[in-house]
Amino acid sequence: MQLFIGVLCMACVANLQYGWTLFVNPIDAKYHWGRAAIQVAFSTFVLIETWLIPVEGYLVDKYGPRGVVLGGGVLVGLAWVINSYATTLGVLYFAAALGGIGTGCVYGTCVGNALKWFPGRRGIAAGITAAGFGAGAALSIQPISHMINSSGYEQAFFVFGLIQGGIVIVLSFLLLVAPENLAAVKVKANQTAYGYTPAEVLRSPVFYVLYIMFVLIAAGGLTMAASMAPIAKDLKIEKIPVEMLGMAMPALVFALTLNRIFDGVGRPFFGWLSDHIGREYTMAIAFFVGAACLFTLSQSGSNPVVFVLVTALYFGVYGEIFSLFPATQGDTFGSKFAASNAGMLYTAKGTGSLLVPIAAGIAKTHGWGSVFSLFVSCNVIAGLMALFVLKPMRIKHFAKTREVSGAAPGAVAGTRTT
Repeated sequence: MQLFIGVLCMACVANLQYGWTLFVNPIDAKYHWGRAAIQVAFSTFVLIETWLIPVEGYLVDKYGPRGVVLGGGVLVGLAWVINSYATTLGVLYFAAALGGIGTGCVYGTCVGNALKWFPGRRGIAAGITAAGFGAGAALSIQPISHMINSSGYEQAFFVFGLIQGGIVIVLSFLLLVAPENLAAVKVKANQTAYGYTPAEVLRSPVFYVLYIMFVLIAAGGLTMAASMAPIAKDLKIEKIPVEMLGMAMPALVFALTLNRIFDGVGRPFFGWLSDHIGREYTMAIAFFVGAACLFTLSQSGSNPVVFVLVTALYFGVYGEIFSLFPATQGDTFGSKFAASNAGMLYTAKGTGSLLVPIAAGIAKTHGWGSVFSLFVSCNVIAGLMALFVLKPMRIKHFAKTREVSGAAPGAVAGTRTT
């Protein structure tokens, strides 16, 4: 039940990120601020969302999840209402900052809570929770698009802001603190039995390798998420009808809908897979498939059917970072401070978002093919790092942890043996 509530909360804040692309062109058409300037709001949202999660994670670890998510719901609704009235870039950026704080409260709490409730199955638990954020926008993409076309983007911001924020507020009262005895499980050889504090995590080289890999993958995925509509428009396939799977929709709407579904399915699937074959091998598979998808888009993205199918596959393998990286840090650094430590790693998403407006500028000057090629390289580098840097480093990390703490594989989680 706690996992399910977390998924619903995540679904209600997903559109602040994944529905944003629908608003970029209408806002630009009305105010002519330019896509790069508008996308600064997206980067602001992601930066604030991610970089404050360590603080929000600390509050969850200390006081529990309920109040943090309640505050998040209020801010999420308020952000979209302000967006509906924004007539200057400054107001748009302010609303993005509020939305980032609110979404971070919800995201950090729900993922951290999942890691605590399921210490023995972190991959699938984090994956299912993150799937709410990945797939949460799928059901509302068409209604939002329809309302933008029929009533204007301002009305869409206002109505969906109130709906989404209100649902999160109600659900927040159902969240509970995980009992401490859940941590009393046998840990595997590739998990740590000792709960590292945030200060100890920041002294570990493994944390920084994970951080760099996270940035490399997140930069490409965030650029794609924020730019789907501009990409489709520049490729002149935005409104071309595509028929498949018994459905017919404009290429952009079809792509956005499938992207959210594949993203949502991919997060728990890769989390489950990593529980069985290992985090690093699963990362490498996903990163290399993502590189192949981006390369295909650089060659054949102007074909609307290819665009719809390949972007769906790309997001299916991209979203796994939001299940694999929290699960990996939980295995590496323990359960006791899972929300705070996951929050510190999650700031890598904010760092990656800094490339979104830069990518928009590259696309304007050199075309989207150059952007796709850049992120192909990022995916390949991250995949190689998973196999040849992260894996051996984590083996040494676990050996050192057992040596220092005196804990053998299979010790009780969250305790230091003396």
